[in-house]
Amino acid sequence: MESFISRSTSTASKMSFLAVWIVFLISSSSFTSTEAYDALDPEGNITMKWDVMSWTPDGYVAVVTMFNFQKYRHIPSPGWTLSWKWAKKEVIWSMVGAQTTEQGDCSKYKGNLPHCCKKDPTVVDLLPGTPYNQQIANCCKGGVMNSWVQDPATAASSFQISVGAAGTTNKTVRVPRNFTLMGPGPGYTCGPAKIVRPTQFVTPDTRRTTQAMMTWNITCTYSQFLAQRTPTCCVSLSSFYNETIVGCPTCACGCQNNKTESGACLDPDTPHLASVVSPPTKKGTILPPLVQCTRHLCPIRVHWHVKQNYKEYWRVKITITNFNYRLNYSQWNMVAQHPNLDNITQIFSFNYKSLSPYAGLNDTAMLWGMKFYNDFLSEAGPLGNVQSEILFRKDQSTFTFEKGWAFPRRIYFNGDNCVMPPPDAYPFLPNGGFRTELSVFSSVILPVVLLVFFFFCSSA
Repeated sequence: MESFISRSTSTASKMSFLAVWIVFLISSSSFTSTEAYDALDPEGNITMKWDVMSWTPDGYVAVVTMFNFQKYRHIPSPGWTLSWKWAKKEVIWSMVGAQTTEQGDCSKYKGNLPHCCKKDPTVVDLLPGTPYNQQIANCCKGGVMNSWVQDPATAASSFQISVGAAGTTNKTVRVPRNFTLMGPGPGYTCGPAKIVRPTQFVTPDTRRTTQAMMTWNITCTYSQFLAQRTPTCCVSLSSFYNETIVGCPTCACGCQNNKTESGACLDPDTPHLASVVSPPTKKGTILPPLVQCTRHLCPIRVHWHVKQNYKEYWRVKITITNFNYRLNYSQWNMVAQHPNLDNITQIFSFNYKSLSPYAGLNDTAMLWGMKFYNDFLSEAGPLGNVQSEILFRKDQSTFTFEKGWAFPRRIYFNGDNCVMPPPDAYPFLPNGGFRTELSVFSSVILPVVLLVFFFFCSSA
């Protein structure tokens, strides 16, 4: 009897272990990345440098400069918004090159009123065309900042701020805290301000160097997961050796649901399409995004077509299509990861720069349009696409068309990771033999479950 009870207890414990193990394997197969760390740009960030240039009777004058050190992620229109919280009871007397969105309660001041009295001011860049007496260098671009690789000359933004009711020496000044950067929406997380060595400035004739009274830096990093919970682009694939066109995964960026998401997408055959896309509205009204109805519902699709094969070369055609009726993309860029990107012979009608996120690894490239030619991706419609072709030189030790080798490992558009088709759906060679259709669960997890099950049966 005791032996039977002992065996039953052992069996129950093994059954519990088996159940827990199966649940763990199933759940682990459904984990998703939060994209909090960008493997292709591990050191990318936006750094804000706050230079105190002079002291005033009740505070200081500072120049704040934001540097976009991200290789391929830029801040598009309507631009950045910066906010923080003062450490004490500081006010902003004046600003040049930017402005706060609210003045706040300045009722305790008489005569000359401060520009802003809020404890937590929100600052935006001035628009192009601002009078010259309200500008400083690198200001007044509507908050738009280009990526560092694409155009470093426009990858910075500055403004001047005069702060009152603050400290007037290095020892009495208190740095602001709780910095928040919107670019233009959420996605950036800013660290605390850190006092660093004062910035040095070289005069135009390079014969004299001056320095700031005090400097502190703030570093902000980007997370696609914080920016939006749904992707913004997808990838489709095709090749000359297979008639199959692998489209973007279904519901890659959302699913059509007429009951709960009415108006979320628009059929291109809708009568009076133009009036639906641009209905009469009041001046200043911002219309919500409106994408073309597709099975993937992504605003952007990147199509990678393996076009031709030569003796020593092979050719790929890339087409980027905009499905958003109310948004165009200026200064767009695309990043691709493929092992043969270290040996590009020629690229047509796109700019190109190799990216090396890690030493000794050269499989990533950034592509963007040529200025005044195709650097502007129009809204959905006949002109809503750009395309180019890339000619690769073959490395005979690695080149193959088998097992999807010719297709990219990863695609980014404007800094956001695009949804790729599953690897077992890639176009395959006609003479490639039998291609298994097993899913990841069937081919990896199921054998482990069976092994545990057989172990249980043999020991019971």
